[in-house]
Amino acid sequence: MTAAIILAAGEGRRMGGPKALLPYEGETLLHRAARTALEAGCSPVIAVVGDWNPGLEGVEVLPVLNPVATEGMASSIRTGIAALPLKIPAVLLLTVDQPAVDTSLLRRLLALAATDPDRPAACAYAGTLGIPAVLPRRCFPDLLALRGDVGAKAILLREAAQGLPFSEGARDLDFPEDLPPDSIRR
Repeated sequence: MTAAIILAAGEGRRMGGPKALLPYEGETLLHRAARTALEAGCSPVIAVVGDWNPGLEGVEVLPVLNPVATEGMASSIRTGIAALPLKIPAVLLLTVDQPAVDTSLLRRLLALAATDPDRPAACAYAGTLGIPAVLPRRCFPDLLALRGDVGAKAILLREAAQGLPFSEGARDLDFPEDLPPDSIRR
């Protein structure tokens, strides 16, 4: 079974607060990402969060606090990997701020990863590979070695990850104006 790690510990300075807590289509972005990972069949689902209430009551997700979230994305990846059970063969990494990510996409990505379980699989957009991405256990030491505000892109490129076309992956939510007009702002 592939685990999922939702990278959600960022402060969301440009957004005015944690993006994970923003309402989007009737639920928070974090709840939406968790639901999507669960519906895609991931288990366990770990949400790496900051020092705030993640609001995940009633969802089978393990919230894990990243006490050094200000370092950047690498610290959240390390925190999530460290929280995984020992026997997990692969992990799906995703964030909360890609609104086009849905259950269907994650199922297709997991199916692609299953065709070659020793090779990463990633979404292909904007001329490169990125998250969501599935990385096998053999890549966990590389993920644990990441530092600063970097993600897994260098690992995905070095490992020639299988690519799943996902042009909508380039759209993310970074600024209040990126939200749909009918979203309720904090």
